[in-house]
Amino acid sequence: MLVMVIGLLVFFTAHLVPLNVDLKNGLITRFGKRGYHIAFGLMSLIGLALIVLGFHKLQLHPGKNPVLWDPPVWTRHIALALMLPAMIAFVAAFFRSHISAALKQPLLVAIKAWALAHLIANGDLASLVLFGSFLAFAVYERIIIKRRKLTGVFSGSTGPWSNDILVVVIGTALYAVILLYLHQMVIGVSPLS
Repeated sequence: MLVMVIGLLVFFTAHLVPLNVDLKNGLITRFGKRGYHIAFGLMSLIGLALIVLGFHKLQLHPGKNPVLWDPPVWTRHIALALMLPAMIAFVAAFFRSHISAALKQPLLVAIKAWALAHLIANGDLASLVLFGSFLAFAVYERIIIKRRKLTGVFSGSTGPWSNDILVVVIGTALYAVILLYLHQMVIGVSPLS
């Protein structure tokens, strides 16, 4: 649990910096834009690696990860259904499309859907800590963005309809790959079991 919690702290610390405009600008002034982006990227990757490693280890050793409640089987079906739009929203964050414009903050939408899907389908402590913290952070970041009236990367700009087709196709393919292979390989648990 400690490895995962340290990873969460590192990851969220890196992601809180951009929300504090004065701190971000001060770091850019001191280290340059490139230095800032390298540090942000490294902290994010280190945090993410620790999160995945810690969560994976907890799934392999159930004795260290108490089950707080036993979710009904139907919650897994809801989680599987939520993950498809989550993956489409995730891909929309990287393409100028009607989908990204409609979602305004597609990456935050993807994180919220991903976290909610996993929260309702899992009843162990590690899942509560991991997915609960990501859901809370995404909600917090969306509130900050709304208060500051910041716009998304593709806000107000839709791009060609072919990008929407790409978003749906790539998002669906990503969903299938994660469902059939990656989830089992990285986390050690198949979502289909």
